[in-house]
Amino acid sequence: MKNGILALILGTLTFAALADESQDNLVKRGEYLARAGDCVACHTSKGGATFAGGLPMATPIGTIYSTNITPDRTTGIGEYSYDDFQKAVRHGVAKNGDTLYPAMPYPSYAVVSDEDMKALYAYFMHGVTAVKQPNRDSDIPWPLSMRWPLTIWRGIFAPDVKAFQPAAQEDPVLARGRYLVEGLGHCGACHTPRSFTMQEKVLSNAEGNDYLAGSSAPIDGWTASNLRGDNRDGLGRWSEDDLRQFLRYGRNDQTAAFGGMTDVVEHSLQHLSEVDITAIARYLKSLGAKDPHQAAFSVDDATAKALWRGDDSQTGAAAYVDSCAACHKTDGSGYKRFYPALRGNPVVLADDPTSLIHIVLVGGQLPGVNGAPSTITMPAFGWRLNDQQVADVVNFVRNSWGNKASEPVTAKQVASLRKDEKDRLGSADIRVLEGK
Repeated sequence: MKNGILALILGTLTFAALADESQDNLVKRGEYLARAGDCVACHTSKGGATFAGGLPMATPIGTIYSTNITPDRTTGIGEYSYDDFQKAVRHGVAKNGDTLYPAMPYPSYAVVSDEDMKALYAYFMHGVTAVKQPNRDSDIPWPLSMRWPLTIWRGIFAPDVKAFQPAAQEDPVLARGRYLVEGLGHCGACHTPRSFTMQEKVLSNAEGNDYLAGSSAPIDGWTASNLRGDNRDGLGRWSEDDLRQFLRYGRNDQTAAFGGMTDVVEHSLQHLSEVDITAIARYLKSLGAKDPHQAAFSVDDATAKALWRGDDSQTGAAAYVDSCAACHKTDGSGYKRFYPALRGNPVVLADDPTSLIHIVLVGGQLPGVNGAPSTITMPAFGWRLNDQQVADVVNFVRNSWGNKASEPVTAKQVASLRKDEKDRLGSADIRVLEGK
């Protein structure tokens, strides 16, 4: 009898230990998946508590603020059941029935599997510290702030929730990359052009070659690059290893990350396994060009030779030598994996010059990451270059070393972007934009 009771007790303890271990593994898996989805970047405000929300997001109709997704029961999602959670993430419907703003990329998350959703739920309920921080109302004025039109928008444009399935005989590595890019990674939310009704034109490569062809409008002053196989402004000249290096470290022999992509590298990509980084790179390299007839970039050394001779008579050349050449060199080749090349850089070759103007005005910083601990800093020049000078140096970069811009940048464009950036910055930061 005693032996039977002892066995029962030991069996119960063993079962409890196994259950705890299983829960711990589920939470750890959920943490990894949350990294893959880069949840922290949007749901954490500058200097704020992790996942407590409050990050401002500019939209054409006003500013919205990300929500608290910690397990706090009054201000977060602590009262969410699993069904409440998956409806919010995959369907775009909050616990109270409101449709979420599509800044929450639920159209992409519609393909996330039930197993991954359960792991994410376990992590946010048991692996995240609860923070009591009320959500902030949007700055969108009435009547545009009414939620019911969003329900109509969701009904028209959001896809049916259907777990991802590999295609018949699809390579497992490509299938994994496709799941991460089209689903959890929600890359299309930034890198796919949107229609005037603000939905992504397509949600997957199967729907058309607009997928990941680059943003149709700037996001917080930056344009998201073309991730397809185009020869000039896409990834056609990159090898799979080039792309792996960029995803892992935010830098490679050609370029370095800037704008919102630095957050993706810092908070998400650097933490992914080599298997998943390879899968993402291989899938992106499998995408065809948006414009298969786009001419390949070829180097022209005329500008480099002129600058080497001391000839800076070309408009913008003197400003380039004075402010840019020390890091990017007079031949535009930069320093590998530190200061990006401007010669043949897809961002420089893109039709939309917004990102290039922006980084000249306000600079940028790529933080050190695992395996690449050095921080790369681009200083701001908006404080000492006026609008015409910025336009001149950007035009010089876009038309030198073989770069051939489609349209010249004007001082008016620079002034408009400078004003937009002043509106976004706090008063303490406006000085970086005060040109002479």
